[in-house]
Amino acid sequence: MRNPIRATRRALLVLGLCAAGLANAQAPITLHGAVQFNDEHAFNKTLLKFEELVKKYYGKPINFVLHRNSELGLEKDYFAYMNQGVSVDYAIVSPAHMSTFSKAAPFVDAPFLFRDLAHWNKVLDADTLKPVADEVAAKADVLWIGYAGGGTRNIFANKPVANMADLKGLKIRVQGAPIWSKTFAAAGMAPTVIAYNEVYNAIQNGVIAAGENEAAGVEQMKFYEVGPNLALTQHAITVRPVVFSGKTFKRLPPDLQAAIVKAGKEAGAYGRQIESSQDSAKLEAMQKAGKLKQIPFTDHAAMKKAVDPVMADYAKEIGAEEIYKKINSM
Repeated sequence: MRNPIRATRRALLVLGLCAAGLANAQAPITLHGAVQFNDEHAFNKTLLKFEELVKKYYGKPINFVLHRNSELGLEKDYFAYMNQGVSVDYAIVSPAHMSTFSKAAPFVDAPFLFRDLAHWNKVLDADTLKPVADEVAAKADVLWIGYAGGGTRNIFANKPVANMADLKGLKIRVQGAPIWSKTFAAAGMAPTVIAYNEVYNAIQNGVIAAGENEAAGVEQMKFYEVGPNLALTQHAITVRPVVFSGKTFKRLPPDLQAAIVKAGKEAGAYGRQIESSQDSAKLEAMQKAGKLKQIPFTDHAAMKKAVDPVMADYAKEIGAEEIYKKINSM
């Protein structure tokens, strides 16, 4: 004979499991982002705009958690996490940290690649860098969904630097991608690769005498305290891809994927406008506050002339010759 109490309990259990399953199925998706800086930095503003736009275009409940101030490490860590499909779903990462998977990636904002901001914007708007983005997606499983950046990079040092003679033998920190060491060595400097968060102490302790960065980085990391002499070499304009984990992307519903792609492109353009427009204003503010001294660099043409053959050879070596030609012709 069937036990009515047991049957009732079983029915309640089944209903409970179904309700739990339904709740889980309907629970909003949560995406995790990461950034090295605080909310005043252009990267944070860009990623917050990305969040805003995804919510707008998706139109369904979704949660975002942005881990600020290097809570989850540095950009190289974020890229590794996205490659593995853990911890970080979206971020802004320097192409230099992608060189393990794509030799061409660090080339997209290498020294003296862009003539000026107008040229830089034209290259990005024309999707000229798509072959590099495709390679990173195929080999690292990380998607470039937009282009942020726009900061003009200069050299900050613990002594005045105004010309090529001053650059000779200068111990300077560069990014980890080989193209940076090659080009800076060609200009007569003594480049060394040091982790971004160790640059301040390295200059303070005399390990190096200089570094190079855009205004937002100099301000955020307080590099002006150890390198108050800012040589206006204007040797590079940054390209900072807004990136998304391919492994995460594949698990998402098609309408959310579409929202992410659309939002990434628009957020990147938003970030480029912020950083490129704020660059000179930040430098002026730091100089006015007595934090740094801007020093005109008189040998910009000579520095470019020294670097150009290295750039051409490197483009050929990594299979980016056609992209290099296309960028130069624009």
